[in-house]
Amino acid sequence: MVKALIGNVERRSVELAHYIIETKSTVRATAAVFGISKSTVHNDVTKRLEIANPMLYKQVKAVLEENKAERHIRGGLATKEKYNKLKKC
Repeated sequence: MVKALIGNVERRSVELAHYIIETKSTVRATAAVFGISKSTVHNDVTKRLEIANPMLYKQVKAVLEENKAERHIRGGLATKEKYNKLKKC
């Protein structure tokens, strides 16, 4: 029983990784698409994937680092959009 769960977790980790790489998605957006928590996505694509598939882990890590470097820009754009919507009301 435990072995089956481990296989499912590894499979989910690989599936999440492929999604993040293909779409350049953030952890938060990936969690929303798959209906799981952000911490689960993060643990799957960092800790679990590093053991299960090191090559895929390196690709995901690059995307996550890029997202991290750009997050202050996205945050600023989101704030700007928020206040533009408030002005229109």
